[in-house]
Formats: sequence, structure tokens, C-alpha cells
Amino acid sequence: MAKYAGPDTLAETGTDTNSGGGKAGRFSVRRMARLLGVSASGYYAHVKRAAATVLTPRAQRRADLEVKITQIHKESGGTYGSPRITAELRARGEVVSEKTVAKIMAGIGIEGISPRTFKVKTTVADPHASFPPDLIDREFDQGRLDAVWLTDITYLSCGEGEMYLCAVRDGHSRKVLGYSISEHIGSEMVTEAIDAAVATRGGRCRSTILHSDRGGEYTGGLTVQACFRHGLRRSMGATGISLLTG
Repeated sequence: MAKYAGPDTLAETGTDTNSGGGKAGRFSVRRMARLLGVSASGYYAHVKRAAATVLTPRAQRRADLEVKITQIHKESGGTYGSPRITAELRARGEVVSEKTVAKIMAGIGIEGISPRTFKVKTTVADPHASFPPDLIDREFDQGRLDAVWLTDITYLSCGEGEMYLCAVRDGHSRKVLGYSISEHIGSEMVTEAIDAAVATRGGRCRSTILHSDRGGEYTGGLTVQACFRHGLRRSMGATGISLLTG
């Protein structure tokens, strides 16, 4: 059993020559290590390990971001990549770059769902249909509202399955006036989008040109009837040219 130093030995304790000249307490590190049956080097190693567990401000910031990024990724069902997670973080008040988010995501081993590497064909022309003439010749903006409406269908890749979006946009303001979403392409979703656009304009769309590509959903009977009902003039351009991203 080690014998602890008593009051008569306090005068003998002083600065430990291996502690950089500072005081280690009432007793030197070397003397206490000897009395406790441990090595001085073991004590210093313990102090070093303890210091390493204290996070620097930069390390603490990274740890906080890791937690928030992981939470947002989980909330998205594992679909969000670095661009959308960055946008969500900024919406929550964080000042962070997409590069930093991407680096952290790679470090903790999470990633979003990559966009599809193939192009879904959304325009299939009916070989037996009759096509109206092209009334605008790619002059989408006629200089005023409701002169030309553009409509097209695009594919949506989402975690809930395959979906299609049909939208109607004003050629002058570029504002989306109406849209519909469906699991299948057809004239029904086109008429829903047309009806929504007409409602947005309060029915004031007589003689407005509705321009589309030559997809079968635009030559179908329901679409033709909807245009006739609302007084829209049908116009068609080449197949496969996107009208909503121009």
C-alpha cells in the first residue's frame, strides 16, 4: 500500500521539472505518479486524450451540420441530394455552401436519389390524327397577355412513383395558368390543365391560341372539345420540342 505524503513533506514538493515549469497542484506529477503506482507518461497521455475530446469551433460546426443534414435527408425519405439539402438548410437560417454539404454527405455516407439517366418519351403522335396548322411559327411571345398559351407534358421523377405534369403557360408573361398531374398521359389531364387555365383568366380567353406539340393527347377528342368549348384556337408545332422550358 502506498504511503501518502503527510504535512511534514509538503515543503519537499515543488515544481515538476517535466511539467513545463507550471504547478501541478500541491504535489508534483512525478511524485503523485510514484505514490499512486502509475507512470508519469501515462498521466500525460491521459491528459492529451482528454484534450482531444474537446471540439474546436470548426469541429463543433461540422458536427452540428452532420446532425441537421442527416435529419433533412431522413425527412425527404432519402431522396434529397446536396442541392436540395443546401436549400432546406438555408431556408432554416443556416449559412452554408452546397460544396460543404456535399462533402459532409460523402463523409457520413449518405446521398440522394440520382436523376434518371434516360429520357422518358412524353410525345407520341397519332398517325391517323389530323393536325391544325402552326399559327405562331415559334413566336411564343406575341407582345400581350393571352395571345398565346403554350402547353406541354413533362415527366416527374419522385419517390412516390412515376408521375406526369401537364401545364399551360402564358407566352407573354411566362406565368403558369393551370396544370394537372397524373400517373398516365392522356387527354383527360390536358383538359384539366386547360380548364384550370381558363378559370385563372376568368373565362376571358376567346380566340387565344393554344399551342402544343403533336402528341396524341392534344389531338384527342376530349382536348378538341375543350378548346371548342372555351373558344381556344388550336395550333401545333413540331413533335418533341419542349414548350415549357423555352
